[in-house]
Amino acid sequence: MSDNIQNTYKNRQNHLIKAIQKSGLDGVVVNPSPSLIYLTGLHFHLMERPVLALFTPSMPPVIVMPELEKRKTEGLSYPIQVFAYTEDPQSWAGVFTSAFNQGSPLAHIGIEPLHLRYLEYNFLKTALPQTSIAAAEDIFSGLRICKDEQEVMAMRSAVAVAEKAIRATLPSIKPGVSEIDLASELTIQLLRCGSQSELAFEPIVASGPNSANPHATPTQRKLSHGDLLVIDWGARIDGYISDLTRTFAIGSVDPELARIAKIVKEANAAGRETASPDISAGAIDHATRNVIATAGYGEFFTHRTGHGIGLEAHEEPYIRGNNSLILKPGMTFTVEPGIYLPGRGGVRIEDNVLITLEGADCYSTLDRDLVVLG
Repeated sequence: MSDNIQNTYKNRQNHLIKAIQKSGLDGVVVNPSPSLIYLTGLHFHLMERPVLALFTPSMPPVIVMPELEKRKTEGLSYPIQVFAYTEDPQSWAGVFTSAFNQGSPLAHIGIEPLHLRYLEYNFLKTALPQTSIAAAEDIFSGLRICKDEQEVMAMRSAVAVAEKAIRATLPSIKPGVSEIDLASELTIQLLRCGSQSELAFEPIVASGPNSANPHATPTQRKLSHGDLLVIDWGARIDGYISDLTRTFAIGSVDPELARIAKIVKEANAAGRETASPDISAGAIDHATRNVIATAGYGEFFTHRTGHGIGLEAHEEPYIRGNNSLILKPGMTFTVEPGIYLPGRGGVRIEDNVLITLEGADCYSTLDRDLVVLG
C-alpha cells in the first residue's frame, strides 16, 4: 500500500477513537464488513471461521483471525495486534478471551447490528461476559457518511464503468430477449468495462408488468412490443459502488405509460435541483414526491426517494420524508423517484448525487428520457 493510503487508515482509526470517546463507550468491535475495510484495508469474507477486530482508545487495534489469514496483516504501517487461532475450534474461545482482555477493563462496547453475526457475538460474550454490548450504528455511519476525495474518485469511476456497460448492452435489448439473458449480458459488460467481480448488486431487469415491482428479480419473461423496461445496475471500483436506473420503451407504449415517464423525469430533476448543503435529507424526498403527487400518482410512488452509497449499496444518508438529517459536503446518495402501476408497468430514474460546498454534483450523465428500443 502507498504511504498515502496507509495514512488514510491511520486517520480513519483516529476519527473512530474520538467518536468512541465522545459516545461513552470503551470500544467497538467490528467483524468482516465494509467498516472493517474502511478502517483497516483488510478484506475477509464471512465464513465459518470468525474474525473480529477491537478498537479502543487505550491500545492499538486488536484483531482475531484464522492462522491461514495472518499474512494479510504483514506490511501494515499502522500498529495492530494479531491473535491467530488454529483449525481446532475448541481453541478459538481461548484466543478471543486472551485478545480482548488486555489493558483497561471494557465495561461497554459497541457493535454494528446490521453486520455482527450470532457466531461472532457468542465468542464476544464468552470473552467478555461482564461487558454490556450496545448497537453503535451511529458511530459507524458518522464515520463513513461524508466521502473524501479518494472515495469520490472511486465512485465517479464506478458510474463511468456502469454507463459504459449499459451502452454496450443496448444493442441486445429487443423483443424476444428474456430478462435473465439481458441481466447476464449486462453483467458481462460490467466486468468487461472494468467493474470488480463483486458487483454493486445483482442487476434488476424488469419488463412489462414486472417493471411495476421496484425490486423485481430477472425472469425468463421475454420482452414484447409495448413494454416498459426498467434496468437498475451498478459497478464497483476500489470497493465503492454506483447505482443507476433507467427506463426504456420496447417500441411504442401506452400514452399513460409515456406520461408517467415524463413525470418521473421531472421528479428526478426536482430532487437533484433541491439537493444542496444545509438542507434536510427529507426535503429532497418532499421535492420528488410533490411532483408525482401533484400529477395524481402519489399512491404509486411506494418507496423513499433514495439512499446513501459508498462501500455499501444502501447506507446513510437515507432520503426519506421524515429524515431531518442536514446534508453536508461529501455526502453521496441516490435520487430515484418512481411510479409503479400494478399489472401494467413502472418507471424509475436513478442518479448518484454528491453534496458539494456550493450545491450538488450529479455523477451520472445518461439520458433520462424514455428511450425507445426495438
